[in-house]
Amino acid sequence: MSGSTAAQRTGGTSGGLDHDAARTRKGELVALARELEGRRVRAAGAPDATPARPAVAVGLTPHDDGSFGLAVRYRLGLPQVRAVARRLAEEGGPVVDVRRTGRIRPLDRPVGPRPPVGRAQALGPTDRTRPLRPGISIAHVDVSAGTLGAFVRIGGAVHALSNYHVLAGSPAAQVGDVVLQPGPADGGSAPDDRVGTLAATVPLAPGRTALVDAAVALLDDPEAIDPTYPVGRITRTGAVRGGEAVAKTGRTTALTRGRVTAIELDDVVVNYGEGLGDLAFDDQIEVESTGTGPFSRGGDSGSLVYLEDGTAIGLLFAGSETGGDNGTGLTYVNPIDAVLTALDATLV
Repeated sequence: MSGSTAAQRTGGTSGGLDHDAARTRKGELVALARELEGRRVRAAGAPDATPARPAVAVGLTPHDDGSFGLAVRYRLGLPQVRAVARRLAEEGGPVVDVRRTGRIRPLDRPVGPRPPVGRAQALGPTDRTRPLRPGISIAHVDVSAGTLGAFVRIGGAVHALSNYHVLAGSPAAQVGDVVLQPGPADGGSAPDDRVGTLAATVPLAPGRTALVDAAVALLDDPEAIDPTYPVGRITRTGAVRGGEAVAKTGRTTALTRGRVTAIELDDVVVNYGEGLGDLAFDDQIEVESTGTGPFSRGGDSGSLVYLEDGTAIGLLFAGSETGGDNGTGLTYVNPIDAVLTALDATLV
């Protein structure tokens, strides 16, 4: 991101709100943002039936004293989006934290101006790996590569958990499609690298607000897994309130550490490209890196995000071109309980 941290973030951290009050104010700002975006779309001469895509995301941001502020995240490239963000900051007062994110995209592929993430650039495991374990390359036979996040049990059978855009890739995918490890971008091919088949997805559809980007693959050999890598068996889940130290292990950036910078973000718009277009997600978690590099990059989609004590908190699915204290981008995470509930799954 260009500019200093002060230019990226505005708003104070004093005079925070309790959780309920922050949620109420957030709802008011979300409604205002949608109203302002609707006016912009109508002013541009669009037909009345044209949906107003959200110009900004609004959520909660933690304060050190346990109170909450309001998170406003805006992406460049939309007309008058800065004016919308400024209006929300004025309405929300000193508890509003405003950040530019740039375009947000799924992380099964390179983001923005970054060069393609090839095997030579990946820090994580991109080779054929047996037994299967979290953090390795995996994908639908027609997708590039993402990350195997965890193993889950559904109806008594063991499955691999990752994102919809990793294990399915598009609405054309069907249950029974081949899943490879490593993913095709890392040299995986059928039938030699087949490890399972697409078993279930949480569907994504244009014009419909989503909560999770998730899918599972039924494993051909459920005994050939190592669910203890890299921090021991993770079976406990939890919700975050913001500020927590987190980590993940992914196909591209391997083990990275970060901090939860916002929770309950609504209208996080992710560009899925041809087929699905821009999709809005509600109730998302935002993470920034606490190291010198990014928390995630293309290929890390599907990684399980967890606390230092091994509690799972989310499934990584998207990232921004810019943002965060070190300027390497912000990462967006589906709450893990929402993922498991949608799939009727439990961690193994």
